[in-house]
Amino acid sequence: MKKWFSLLLGAVLITGCAPGFKDEKEVVKKKDDQKGTSIIPNYQLPDSYRSLIPFEPSKARGMVVSNLNSRYDINEFETGLMRVATGQFSPDKYVFQEGQHLDKETVGLWLNRKFTKEQLKERGLKEEQNVGLNPLNDGKGSVEEQNEKNPIYLAHVLEHNYLIKNEKSVKLSGVVVGLALNSVHYYQKEKYGATFEQKISHDKLEAEGKKMADEVLTRMRGMKGMGDVPIVIALFEQKGKNDVVPGNFFTYAVSDKGDSLGDWKKIDEKYVLFPSEEAEKNHRDDLTFYMRFKDDIEEYFPNYNGVIGRGFYKDGQLVDMKIEIPVQMFGEAEVVGFTQWATSLIIDHFPDYLNVEVEINSVNGAEALIVRNAGEEKPFVHIY
Repeated sequence: MKKWFSLLLGAVLITGCAPGFKDEKEVVKKKDDQKGTSIIPNYQLPDSYRSLIPFEPSKARGMVVSNLNSRYDINEFETGLMRVATGQFSPDKYVFQEGQHLDKETVGLWLNRKFTKEQLKERGLKEEQNVGLNPLNDGKGSVEEQNEKNPIYLAHVLEHNYLIKNEKSVKLSGVVVGLALNSVHYYQKEKYGATFEQKISHDKLEAEGKKMADEVLTRMRGMKGMGDVPIVIALFEQKGKNDVVPGNFFTYAVSDKGDSLGDWKKIDEKYVLFPSEEAEKNHRDDLTFYMRFKDDIEEYFPNYNGVIGRGFYKDGQLVDMKIEIPVQMFGEAEVVGFTQWATSLIIDHFPDYLNVEVEINSVNGAEALIVRNAGEEKPFVHIY
């Protein structure tokens, strides 16, 4: 039975499609005073939200890809925002929907700088479009001085909606907004010249982010249907373009109603690269069992040192370890043999309180996936 379930799960992982369920719940969804039929599936993944079917994309869909620095930040910004939401809107009670209030034009205008009248005229914008949340650049001083004084703090704004089902309808009952903030500001002295970096301290980034959050709340309260809906705003610090680990959310605040946010609450999450100086300095015990795994992997491939680990820490505890192993493979038997070897090393070296995921890749693409969830003895293994 377990074998067949593993095969089914493997098919789901490959196709990205969930199996159909006959006992789906049909609901009547209200939108803009119109009634339309949607589905809420009964099946729910652990610690995840169910979503309305058919899926309704965000009105700002796709902007996150161009506004954040790396695929690591993109993935973490979206999934991390859902983790923030679980503290206020239980997945057992609420249904997820992508944001329906912030469209591309609105988000784009918010990401601008504030402009002078002359700058508005140069850009062909109207005064009512002068709603940028990033600071005005008055053009005084050298290019370096201008960018040091007034960097771009805000990189992106992401909205998630949470709905509650009442009898045969669903109602918007919560909104979570993520503000992605830059830890590094990039600029050019000439239009097609070299790119320069201006690092932004965490304290400055946090202070500016909180000011922006107050303004975002005021603006959203003025939107239709948002007057008395609980709104959560969370701040995300994204990494630089060359980092190979994602940034993290570090604080959030809640407004149950009205134009003011409650107290800001700390989020203790971060990602650490293995091996790295930070891991050596601050997480030596975790680095020790990771290096034992890495050394044993490299015995299989002499003169090879490409194993990369990304550890996720929550409240000071390592809870997830994702490892990428790029390899050269020349046959199915070699893939199977190496995957079995890696699986045995996961069991031997990693503590059972830790979620471990290992991806084995070659120039041909994904070769194998190994997943060992916390508390489980045997990992799930799939060879593509």
